[in-house]
Amino acid sequence: MAETVPVRCPACRREHRYTAPAYPCVCGAPVAPRLDRDSPATPVSHRVWQDDWVTVRCGSCGRHGEWPRPEVGCACGVVLRVAVVEGPGSTGRAAAGDGSGTAAAQGPETDQDATAADQDDQQGSTRQPDQPDRPRDAATVAAEARPARPPFPSVTIRTARDAVTATALYLRWLGYRGVRRADQRPPSGIGLAARGVVAQVDPAVHPATLRDVECLWLTAMTESADCLYFSLAGYADDARARADSLGVPLFVLDLTGTPRPVNAPAETLAATGAGQRAP
Repeated sequence: MAETVPVRCPACRREHRYTAPAYPCVCGAPVAPRLDRDSPATPVSHRVWQDDWVTVRCGSCGRHGEWPRPEVGCACGVVLRVAVVEGPGSTGRAAAGDGSGTAAAQGPETDQDATAADQDDQQGSTRQPDQPDRPRDAATVAAEARPARPPFPSVTIRTARDAVTATALYLRWLGYRGVRRADQRPPSGIGLAARGVVAQVDPAVHPATLRDVECLWLTAMTESADCLYFSLAGYADDARARADSLGVPLFVLDLTGTPRPVNAPAETLAATGAGQRAP
């Protein structure tokens, strides 16, 4: 059951009931920061990227991950940062029935299903020796060779910060490690960076332009990295054409927080992943 604590606003003295959200680890188990009931919530007056994230240890696999720090928006306009237990005591909590035994219990069944499917394919090929194999593209072959990933946990987008959070989670879901705020600020939007990649999040209400895509590509070239673009309002026609020629993956963020690939490089990346997931 999710942890719930009382949170009192120091400005207007309203009291809120806050439930810590759970995020899925790469192993599939849900993790959530452990809330500190003894420490008061603090108003957010100035945002720093490092302060917006908290390290949480998965109780199932022991992996440490960075997740959004819990916050509550009060009706008086104050944003409150909920205190969490950090350090060695900051551990992920696996929900009952979804925790440490889930992934391990499903593994043998998955292997058995795969073995049965292979046997069926072999029997099918024996029954129809003259049937030619259908050609498959590289993305399909690579996707089948990789272990199945858990579904992406969408984050409802209400603000620009939600769009950045959804993009950061999606980059980790793809397999990029060390997601952080980019050192170089883009001409528009918000820049994120990870090992071997730079990404731009554009929460504007107008489509991304040709210049936006080219600036991101040039930034990636100077850092010898790949690049990805995430936009809420889509892309201009010439921007999409230029991204296709440069091989820049383009994604559109819908209000449910799920990035949707809109060109071939993005579809390939979404199908195969980045190939940099931590062991």
